[in-house]
Amino acid sequence: MPIDLVIQAPEIASTEVAAIAAQAGAAGIAALDGGAQQAFRLLRVQSRAGIAERCAAAGIDCAFVDAALTRDRVRVVAMDMDSTLITIECIDEIADMLGIKPEVAAITASTMRGEIDFKESLARRVALLAGLPTDALLRVYEERLRLSPGAERMLAGFKAAGAKTLLVSGGFTFFTDRLQARLGLDETASNTLEIVDGRLTGRLLGPIFGGQEKAASLRAMRARYAGDGGIVVAIGDGANDLPMLKEADVSIAYHAKPVVRAQATHAVDRCGLDAVLNLFA
Repeated sequence: MPIDLVIQAPEIASTEVAAIAAQAGAAGIAALDGGAQQAFRLLRVQSRAGIAERCAAAGIDCAFVDAALTRDRVRVVAMDMDSTLITIECIDEIADMLGIKPEVAAITASTMRGEIDFKESLARRVALLAGLPTDALLRVYEERLRLSPGAERMLAGFKAAGAKTLLVSGGFTFFTDRLQARLGLDETASNTLEIVDGRLTGRLLGPIFGGQEKAASLRAMRARYAGDGGIVVAIGDGANDLPMLKEADVSIAYHAKPVVRAQATHAVDRCGLDAVLNLFA
């Protein structure tokens, strides 16, 4: 199976590209349209020895990829929302409206590292939001929510290749629904906050949507759209994304926690989301 090496970073010196290509025994170098980052595909490499270490030291994302994995074979792209498609953790910013962001953010961070059960921690965090007016949610969406760099370019690239998109989140439908309408996402799934008299009750409606539910949503998308052997891609950053990442043919740890990076097919640590496009020829 021919293997290519994709290297990407905000900036890569031409001498560094040549040196990595020589170390990997590449048959050639192809410059890619990397968007905001520089990207190169080193063709038919012969050695992996020392490449990851060299790239890490140079601040370069690298990935050894099957040369036969082309973008037009991708049928489904599934992604987490908080700290993946967008730059914030919505629940932390909602908590900031009550002046309790540090307390909630500490629980969030511990959960994403895999130290606390996700469903238990979400129930604890949502309970702390009781009494918050719902207009605070809109403020978070309008004033604080930002797409991750390269998000729109990545989505456009995969859509142009015919892929379906799935946004899954342990967060809330208030945000996933708006992102679906804004970005033209095919499907979304997340949790629904209970609201009474214009205020959060501190509870969720229905069962909690967590890691296993993310994986189940991806399996359903695979059955509908990738039954012909097409490729399923999943992108996430936290421990509750691992069940979904394990269901994918190609999994991407995006600016992720170490526990996620260690188990994903590839990691994007220094570039934007559109770097994922370059992993497919």
